[in-house]
Amino acid sequence: MKTYQSFEEIDLDLKQLSLERQIALEQLKIVKNDFEESLKPISILSNTFKFVSKYGALMFIKKIFK
Repeated sequence: MKTYQSFEEIDLDLKQLSLERQIALEQLKIVKNDFEESLKPISILSNTFKFVSKYGALMFIKKIFK
């Protein structure tokens, strides 16, 4: 546990902790927005289309070399 010598040290630590908390909250908001964006139907369809096209291309190449 930290020992403080003055109220200024306490105030500085409190300000630092407050800023760290604000940064953590903003990062959490970004993660939440990214998660919500990934769950949108357009995003899901886009990801599905990418997967299907890659799988189709792989099957096509496999058929060519068979």
